[in-house]
Amino acid sequence: MKSNPTVRDSRVDWIEHRDPESWIHGVVADMERMLAVELAIRGRARMLLSGGTTPAPAYSQLAVAPLDWSKITVGLVDERWLSPQDSASNARLVRESLLDRADVGRFEPLVREGLTLPESVHAANVEAEHAQEACVAVLGMGNDGHTASLFPGSIDLDRALANPLPYAVLDATGCPVAGDWPLRITLTPAGLARTRHRVLLLRGETKREVFLRALDGDDVRELPIRAAIGIGLDPMRVHWCP
Repeated sequence: MKSNPTVRDSRVDWIEHRDPESWIHGVVADMERMLAVELAIRGRARMLLSGGTTPAPAYSQLAVAPLDWSKITVGLVDERWLSPQDSASNARLVRESLLDRADVGRFEPLVREGLTLPESVHAANVEAEHAQEACVAVLGMGNDGHTASLFPGSIDLDRALANPLPYAVLDATGCPVAGDWPLRITLTPAGLARTRHRVLLLRGETKREVFLRALDGDDVRELPIRAAIGIGLDPMRVHWCP
């Protein structure tokens, strides 16, 4: 593992790993440290996780970390508007990779069964407003520069970026990366700003190049990952491997 060998930007702690295995170990060590510090200081911890196949192996390894899981709350960065039991839902991925392996104190889904999409977002915002601030949000980034469900070119992007609440509805119809699930619930920049640490997980040269391009500009609508850079007191932690 090498810290910041190619990216020199005060907004970022760039951590480079030689291969996927060391990448997973490094990500898990980072998350375990953040959770342990939060538990030691506040007695409880809350973290927000992204879905996708990239972070899943790290979640599975984190689940066996010697933490007091009963005092840890797990929430989501974003979610597709589908049943939490659907194989494509982030809730199911987090459940199978982490919640089924660690005795977590509480899980905060974004899709609430029996509620409409606006009602689910309202419930998520009410819960977030009264919850402990997250000590860490784990983020991913697409080749289009999206993070969470903030997709460039989506019709709701401007509203989501300006939303003062932690979560917002986003319609990504017409955005190819959104695939078959254009309706989303997403963490907003305001929600991101409430997290103590942001950990971005990247793999592959293409995503490295997109992220470096994001550092060189400030148009959030072009590359929404920019909304997560430079907010909060601490630099974004970026774990990358080829």
